[in-house]
Amino acid sequence: MYVPPFPPLEYHLMRVMRGVALLLATCVVPTVLSAQTYPSGKDPRSTLKPGRYDAGISTSNMKLVSTTPKAAQFDTVRGLTFVNSDMAFGGKYVYQANFAGFTILDISNPAKPEVVSVTRCITSQGDPSIYGNLLFISAEGAGNRNDCGDGGVQDPKDHMAGVRIFDVSNPKAPKLVKNVQTCKGSHTHTIVPHPTDKKTIYIYVSGQQAARPETELAGCKNGNDPADASNSLYQLDIIKVPLNAPEQAKVIPGARIFTGLDGGGECKIYCAPSSGRPAGPGRPQPAANMPDGPRNCHDVTSYPAMNLLLASCTTHSILVDIKNPEKPFRIDAIMDTNNFQGRHTAAFSNDGKKLIQTDEWGGGTGPMCQASSMIELGGNTILTLDAKNKQTQRAYFKLPAAQSAEENCVAHNGGIIPVPGRDLYVQGWYQGGVNIMDFTDADKAFEIGHFDRGAINPPRPVDVPSAAAPAGPPVRGNGNTIGGSWGAYYWNGHVYSSEMDRGLDILELTPSDLLSANEIAAAKLVVYSEFNPQSQPKYSWPAAFVVVRSYLDQLVRGNGLDAARTTAISSALTDAEAKTGAARATALRTLATQVDKDAVGAKDSARVKTMASEIRRLAAAK
Repeated sequence: MYVPPFPPLEYHLMRVMRGVALLLATCVVPTVLSAQTYPSGKDPRSTLKPGRYDAGISTSNMKLVSTTPKAAQFDTVRGLTFVNSDMAFGGKYVYQANFAGFTILDISNPAKPEVVSVTRCITSQGDPSIYGNLLFISAEGAGNRNDCGDGGVQDPKDHMAGVRIFDVSNPKAPKLVKNVQTCKGSHTHTIVPHPTDKKTIYIYVSGQQAARPETELAGCKNGNDPADASNSLYQLDIIKVPLNAPEQAKVIPGARIFTGLDGGGECKIYCAPSSGRPAGPGRPQPAANMPDGPRNCHDVTSYPAMNLLLASCTTHSILVDIKNPEKPFRIDAIMDTNNFQGRHTAAFSNDGKKLIQTDEWGGGTGPMCQASSMIELGGNTILTLDAKNKQTQRAYFKLPAAQSAEENCVAHNGGIIPVPGRDLYVQGWYQGGVNIMDFTDADKAFEIGHFDRGAINPPRPVDVPSAAAPAGPPVRGNGNTIGGSWGAYYWNGHVYSSEMDRGLDILELTPSDLLSANEIAAAKLVVYSEFNPQSQPKYSWPAAFVVVRSYLDQLVRGNGLDAARTTAISSALTDAEAKTGAARATALRTLATQVDKDAVGAKDSARVKTMASEIRRLAAAK
């Protein structure tokens, strides 16, 4: 979440620029409208009853297993002070962060999670990661203290901005081990393991604030020159953590991945103005009005198995090589060629060939999913990587159901659902709820499931469309409670959603014509002892009949193979599963040979070949 500051001068300039934009818009409205699409107000989610715990609910291909309200220590509505934020997962625990600390929950029984401990520690966003018995928590802002106390910072030497390290070996009593101070603080952070040394990890830190005064933290320096190596702004900070001695964690030279990126120079077609109003198709903004090159990132997502990191840096999507975590370097960087306002977070497809970038239009506190809020702003964009790891932007996707003016809503955090043969992404949209996007086809992403509640607050007498919002500094939530799903993630058989105001939701996938029981069962075969959403694991599946049947279901759904053959293959799988030992292996090998022949001329030949390979792998399984 990010709400940019609006100092007085910038605010007045913005009013002038918006006025000019509105004047220009009168000449190009037909062109703009013909190029944009908008959410539907006819979806059941658009008219749900409001309420905090008694709101109306809409579900599709998901069911609510449990809701655990926020702990009493955090159950206070006061702006963003006590809202829940992101999550990390380890063992039988969920580590749910809050702007005022974190909660550890035992989710051994997803239907009845138990709060193990609540730690009060003012950190602002408090982005969490878990590694073994170490919990890392981001801290930024002016009010965070070294001792985690309330009351603000009275003496600069007591100020904490960076990453806190807690020992959670006793989850009932977390212990603060180290405050690692960084020049820009830590809005978010990402774990990058050492490729060979299992006793060392790295924390890549995304800081949003300006550099602290050198009198507060030695070595910090503001500046406007990205080529100046002494400038603290144009880099990702890196913390090296010896796992056996976390108290010795320290900042090492950062990742200077922004050098040479200029906003005006790289915007080849047209860009989204910083005010969030779209430029007309094919109408370049003057260079002076284009965004400057990035100086920080909101979020970075590592994919250690691929030695890649994807950085979401407001104007740019930056792909980074992390083979040597102490010396990362930029591979590729692109700006949006259409209407992205601020790149926020990212994910990789499991094969690393597709990317997701989200756009947090409005910073997360505004109602940016109304019927008047265009699809091309505040949603996701899908990108693909070629053989040289060059990015190409493809489709847009946004929550298709219009939300009310009382609901803060925009694309936020999510992760991959490990269904073999498909690229599925579950995601939180704040008060837009949770949904699942299928982006298997990078040009045709679509929704296959959702869970949504009505607004926390009842409607106001007058609904002000976002496109006609008054020119002026943004008001957080316009007086409404900020809530909804900060992030939603699939982990070991369930979807977990961190509800900012209401607590923790645990959901379960349910079968439909868009997601089969076999696909759900195959996803449940993927089990990890730890999961940090911004440090993405590579999924693999054991040899199993449900994996083979997942591919078969996909062929049936997409008409990728003749119906007579899919029926025959299904029967052959049933017969083989009834056998054991050598008889089963022989039956499966025979079937695989037949399926090889089916691939010739099949509409979805690649999927048929993959299914044949999975049948052979199953035949060889012990």
